[in-house]
Amino acid sequence: MRLKITLGILLAIVLLIQLVPVTRTNPPAQGEIAVPDAVREILTRSCYDCHSHETRWPWYAYVAPVSWLVVNDVTEGREHLNFSTWQQYDDERREEKLEDIWEEVDEGNMPLGIYLPLHGEARLSEQDKTALHEWTSAAINVLRTRRASTQGETP
Repeated sequence: MRLKITLGILLAIVLLIQLVPVTRTNPPAQGEIAVPDAVREILTRSCYDCHSHETRWPWYAYVAPVSWLVVNDVTEGREHLNFSTWQQYDDERREEKLEDIWEEVDEGNMPLGIYLPLHGEARLSEQDKTALHEWTSAAINVLRTRRASTQGETP
């Protein structure tokens, strides 16, 4: 009898927490990031769910309390780096973000380990990592050269 009451209370709690609203948004992108097609494919597959306004909200993003965690992860991801607002970053900020992208990938911090079991397609191969490293390095060099030329310095 005690078990039935406990299970009934737990079920009621699970049902009630579904009523707690969570906001899943995908605002319009405010500019595309210019990247080679191969890099765009990697970013779209492995990064955009948390770092853009093109999040694909899976079914479990609609079931509390998991939905709260998913929305929180996407919100934090967008705050750290948002490819949909890349055009709003100045060159210095873009350089920082590019350095951060490579550092997080190189150290195995991105994509998040908790994300990968349900999103195996997001796992980065060595070829993906090489492409990202080459892209971030080249883009950083372009930014540094542009900054140096506007300041009359040697990059």
